[in-house]
Amino acid sequence: MDDIKGDPASMNTVNSLAQAIFVVNKHAKTAPEPKTLYELKRHSLNKLLTEGKAKKLGLHFSDNPRYSAQQSDVIVECGEYIFHLPPSREDLKKLPHLGSRSSSVRNPKATLSLSRAKKILQSYIGKASEPKSRNQVGRPRQQSRMNTHSGFQNTFPSSFLGKGFKL
Repeated sequence: MDDIKGDPASMNTVNSLAQAIFVVNKHAKTAPEPKTLYELKRHSLNKLLTEGKAKKLGLHFSDNPRYSAQQSDVIVECGEYIFHLPPSREDLKKLPHLGSRSSSVRNPKATLSLSRAKKILQSYIGKASEPKSRNQVGRPRQQSRMNTHSGFQNTFPSSFLGKGFKL
């Protein structure tokens, strides 16, 4: 796993890409807005599949099916890691169904930060990162608040803030 650290050429090995996908996927499961992380995972795995660096093994029943209906996931092997993706119609027709997921199969542990994993995958798929700092998101909202207070007087002042109502 030492191929993660070092020159940029070594970052595109199958195991380093798989490790980066694993880290992104792990963080997406607990993220408040996981859509971009799951998209990064999906684009990376699709590129690995088209290049022949990953392989679709079959279908498994989903652990968390939507709307309590039985659902299957495509199992993708990439290096030492195994991932799942939503199946396409072709996948449902062509891939063998392997039944329930085996709880004994586990991915290896990864020691990679989320920011580093995102950089590796974004450089691999050729997508520039979208920087969104918390300060940039908050500024327009604060400015709009300032503009709305110009002609407004609060008839119900908060004693907690220490600002009273002036007659």
